[in-house]
Order: sequence, then C-alpha cells, then structure tokens
Amino acid sequence: MLLFNAIKIYWRTIFVIIYPLSLLPIFLMNNTTAMRCMFVVLLMSGYWVSEALPLAVTSLIPMVLFPLMGVLDSDKVSLCYLKETNMMFVGGLIIAIAIEHCNLHTRLSLYTIRLIGCSPRKLHLALCSITMFVSMWISNTAATAMMIPIIDATLKALEEQGIGQMWEPEDENATARTQDGGLAMGGVEGKRPTKTTMCMFISTAYAAGIGGCGCVIGSGTNMAFQGLFETIFPESGDFTFTKWMLFNVPVMLVVMYVSVLFLQVWFMGLFRPNSKDAAANNVGKEGEAVARKMINQQLEEMGPMSFHEICVGILFVSAILLWFFRSPQFIPGWAEFITKSKIKDSTPALVICMFLFTLPANYDFIYMFSSDENKRPKQSAPSLVTWKLVQQRMPWGLIFLLGGGFAMAEASKKSGMSTLIAEHLRGFADLDIVYVMMISGMMGAFLTQFASNVAVATVILPVLAEVSIVAEKHPMSLMMPAALCCSYAYCLPVSTPPNAIAAAPCNMPTFEMVKVGIFMTLISCSILFAIFPFYAPLIWDLHSFPEWAVTKNATTPSK
Repeated sequence: MLLFNAIKIYWRTIFVIIYPLSLLPIFLMNNTTAMRCMFVVLLMSGYWVSEALPLAVTSLIPMVLFPLMGVLDSDKVSLCYLKETNMMFVGGLIIAIAIEHCNLHTRLSLYTIRLIGCSPRKLHLALCSITMFVSMWISNTAATAMMIPIIDATLKALEEQGIGQMWEPEDENATARTQDGGLAMGGVEGKRPTKTTMCMFISTAYAAGIGGCGCVIGSGTNMAFQGLFETIFPESGDFTFTKWMLFNVPVMLVVMYVSVLFLQVWFMGLFRPNSKDAAANNVGKEGEAVARKMINQQLEEMGPMSFHEICVGILFVSAILLWFFRSPQFIPGWAEFITKSKIKDSTPALVICMFLFTLPANYDFIYMFSSDENKRPKQSAPSLVTWKLVQQRMPWGLIFLLGGGFAMAEASKKSGMSTLIAEHLRGFADLDIVYVMMISGMMGAFLTQFASNVAVATVILPVLAEVSIVAEKHPMSLMMPAALCCSYAYCLPVSTPPNAIAAAPCNMPTFEMVKVGIFMTLISCSILFAIFPFYAPLIWDLHSFPEWAVTKNATTPSK
C-alpha cells in the first residue's frame, strides 16, 4: 500500500527517470545518428503525452540532447525555435492581446447575440457563432473565457425572473458520486445543471475549438502544422494564409452548424416538441425580453465605442487583408509589387504590431495646443498595447513547444531518421490514401482527448509526412486532416483548456461530457473526411506527387 501511494504521489518523477532508461537499447544496440535521433524523439513524445515534465521544458530537450549526441549542431537547433512560423505566431498573438485588452471582442459578441435573437435556441446559435468567429483570430482559451460570463449572467437573469431554470436539485446518488470521486467538476456545490445550462456552456468550448481551425493563427495546432510542413518540405509553396482559409472556413462552417443542430437535438429537444427538454426551452416572448434586457445592460455598461477599440479594429481588419492578399493566387499579391525577396505572413503581422505599440490609446494629443489649459494632456497617452501587457499574457511556453517540434523535424531529416521510417512504412504504399487519411485522422482525434493538441500534432505529423512520401501522395492529403482532427478535443475537461473553463462553472458531469464528446468527434471527423477528398483538390493539386516531396528525402542516414 505504501509503495502504491508513493507511486501515486511521485509518478511523474519516477517516469522522468525510468522512461529514458527503458529507451537506451534503441541506440546502444545500433549507435547511428538516426537511432540517436529516434531516442530523443521517443523521449520527447513520452514526456509530452504524459506531461510528466511541463510541455515547455520538454520542448527544450533538443537544445541539450541533439548537440550532445551528435545529431545536430547547437546553432542549427537554436534556429528552429525562431522560425518564420514562430514569428507569425508571436505577431498574431500580440494582435489578439490588443483585441482582448480593449474589449472589442466582447462588444462584438454582445451585438451579435442581440442581432440573432435571445430565445434559448437563438441564444445558443449566437453564442456558438460569435465564439467560432472570435476564436479564428484569438486563442481558443481567451474566446471561451470571454463568453462564459455572458452566458452565466444571461442564464441567471432568466432564472431570477422564474422563466428559465439554470440548476436542478441533485439526487442523493448523484451527490454521493460527486463526493466520492467526481463525476462533476467544480461549479456550484450540491447543484446539478439543467440540460440547457450544460448545452450553453460546453457548446462555447466546442465552438472555440472548431473556430480555431478556420484561420492559420487560430490555434497552436495550425501553426505547428505550418511550421512542420515548411520544415520538412522547404521547397513547397503550397501553404499560404489564403489557401488555408479557402479550404478550412467552409469546413469550419459545416462542422459548426451541424454540431449546433446535434447539440440542440441532444440537449434542447429540437425536433422533439413534446419532450421535457423542448418544454424547458419554450420561454416565450417574456423570456426573450429578459435576455435582451441583460444583453442591453451589458452594452450600456461598456459605453460607446472608444478610440482605442476603433484603432485596434482598423488594424485587425488591415492585418486580415494583408495576410489574405499577400499571395492570393487568383490575382498577383501585394508582396510581388514591393520586392523580389520572399515576403511571408510574419512580415505583415509584425508591421501591424509596430502600429499597435506606436499609436496612442486615446486622442488627448489633439488638445496639445488647445487654448483651454484644462484640456491639454499632462502626460503621454499609453499605446494601444504595451510590452508589459504582452509579457503578462503571451503564452511563451507554446512558442517553445512549437520550436521543439520544428527541431525534431529538422533533426529527423538531417540525421536520416525520416529515411529510416520511410523504409519501414512501405506497406502503406498499397493502401488507398483515403483509408490512411481516415485512420491517421481518427488516431489524432483519439490521442488529443488525453494530451496537448500541439504535442500530439508535433508527434504524428512528421510520421505522416513520411507515409505520404512512401505512398507517393501529396503530403497535404494526410497531414492536414490529421492536424485538423487534433483540434477536435471534445471528450474530457483535460482535453483542452476551453473544455475545463466551460465545464467547471456549470458543474457538468464528466460522463455526460464523454457521451456528447464522442458524438461530436465522430460528427466533426466524418464531415472532414467526406469533404476533404472532393474539395481539397480544387485548392491543392493533390492528385499528383509534387517534385519538392520527391527530392525532400534525399538525405542519407549518417553514421
């Protein structure tokens, strides 16, 4: 019993020590550069999936082991941590921080909810729609955290008026289960949420995950895919902001609104007019009026749109236009008219960031020479975003996580490990690529329920790149579906931070979340698998094996 308790308490330390020892035979029996690289890759994969070490700390292992084991020089490993993809990610996050700082996203959310309607089903549709849109541009976690207070205030207002019910008393068995090991996760002790409450809260987390797929900067998983794709296939020009959105925005919309339909059927009695769930959501005009009053009250508290919000909004729209028209393919991009040098998406992102740090957050400066002494500013106005704020809110660990993945991919290529893997995967060449896509996508969707989305993508995408080379298929046909499936983390609170943020305040039972999450995963993956083979070839030439993929794996294994 004591041993069991010790393992339970110190399992992370035990795993950190025992796991690398179990991997030593990999290169001790065959001491080539490729096998030493494989040792490091498997070590990092185990640490990432188990989270025995913090993800960011594990991501720094290449800086230590690759040079010491003769796999890759220190300077080459270091360069992987500040690739162009990472700089674009930093720029995108600074823009997102500016939007959050001025509260522009909250104002947009409230206006959208008021426009769509305030009945429970319309409110649910509005919440999902705005969370999806906002999550395209800011982190999924921030988008979810923004919506939770709005949902909570609206549902409480309905309950106070006796129109809707947010909580229902738990039976004795449910209370006992919660106390003994927790089917429920925080929230209001002794209270069980109604189905409508669960639907409103958890749908926000799901919408954030789905919305994050729509834009390259929408999630770390997308950025990991971009960086790995460009690291493994540096000669490819297939990955652009425009092409990503042309494919993923339609898929995102279909997945989102089919999911909304499913969630309303599951929780709110849609198409079941005589059910108890449907009756609970028939609040009538009085209920809509209460919800609308709550939304209007929050808008009044925000006051009129500020100079700060207007400036950030203009710069945000400018960033989107600069990204989209940098190289839109259907017309010459603006970058072609400026220089022959290769301009990528990090450049416009950081240009916008410069403006964010330069422009003032208010217009007091126009009164600098006013005849009225009281109007003259006494000090300079703060900028639209400050470096202190960026330091506080920037997820620096995620930048290291991306860099660690890029270092793994670079070392795999240079050491010959990728060639070694390709030789052992030749059996996949005879399989239909659609089947391989579905298997790899479902594998990614399964693993991401238990581990970090970015970590899972970083582990499986390089392997899928090798499978595509062996099968002589376009790498995008395997890597992109798998990357998107890594964002479909619906089943557990630990699957992704938005799930935990949404599930805790509504006290949602874990078993209920697992049931809904399984169906959501199947729906999302099925839609993606159905659309990809027919729509993706219209954007990328997936029916041919590109030359840049043929020459990629020319590296011979080092001894």
